[in-house]
Amino acid sequence: MFQLFKQEQQTDENYHTLLDNLTQTMNSLHLAYQNFENATDPELIDSYIYEVNAIQMRYKFLLCRLKSYEMAAEP
Repeated sequence: MFQLFKQEQQTDENYHTLLDNLTQTMNSLHLAYQNFENATDPELIDSYIYEVNAIQMRYKFLLCRLKSYEMAAEP
């Protein structure tokens, strides 16, 4: 029984860590979009395009992981 409680607590910590990472990624994406909108140099524009794409990929990955945790938690 104690082992089960410990596993639940670990899963809950992982879930909250994923939520925190997702929130940080959303903030990073927002900042990258702002930087892109304000860039005028073509090299900076390219840089921000790559940054936005990378952050979007990270966001999608974290979202999929979060959904899989939620699906596993459903009875």
